[in-house]
Amino acid sequence: MTTSIKSAPRRMPGWAKALTAVVVVLAVMFAGIRLSLLPGLRDFFGTETRDRTGPALLQSIQDMSRYEAASGNFQVVVDLEKDAKFLPDAVRGTRTLYVGAGTVDAYVDLGQVGDKDVTVDEDRTSATLRLPHARLGTPALDPDRSYAVSKQRGLLDRLGDLFSDNPNGEQAVQKLAVKHIGDAAKDSGLTARAEANTTDMLQGLLRSLGFKEVRVSYSA
Repeated sequence: MTTSIKSAPRRMPGWAKALTAVVVVLAVMFAGIRLSLLPGLRDFFGTETRDRTGPALLQSIQDMSRYEAASGNFQVVVDLEKDAKFLPDAVRGTRTLYVGAGTVDAYVDLGQVGDKDVTVDEDRTSATLRLPHARLGTPALDPDRSYAVSKQRGLLDRLGDLFSDNPNGEQAVQKLAVKHIGDAAKDSGLTARAEANTTDMLQGLLRSLGFKEVRVSYSA
């Protein structure tokens, strides 16, 4: 009486497993490329974005006495490069070209005007006002008009982005853009324009109330 002995199944060699994994990865990448080329399929398998943000909470209210008299639009191209000592740029280093666009407002704080700063004659036909000089507000970067032109990163920086909570962060170039925009606003004559506009506004307002002569001056 004979008994047949079944041979044990052969295990797949290690190189065969690695080759199979590579083939699977290539197949998935190829399928992704094909889906991106077909708009219909891409939409069918596309992702859905949902905004689950809660309602905004009002934290405080502040009364304003500033007269926003002028606003300037600025644009700057930031070229920020960071190198590492003793390492080539291809290994460690970053360089970012960033176009920053923003606005700076110039205002006159009418809340600082006291009773002694306003003089009116007995006939109420002449008025003299002394106002504080115009000041510049905080530069506001416009995210819709600001963008990164190019980003170059070394190998170590690219690997670091994989484990970062905020990969390719642009905080550094954004801060530089705000700084340069603020410096440009100081040399733009924006405060002088704000004072001229404030003078025109007050003269027009007081003349509509019956004043024939309105003098406006500015002091520190």
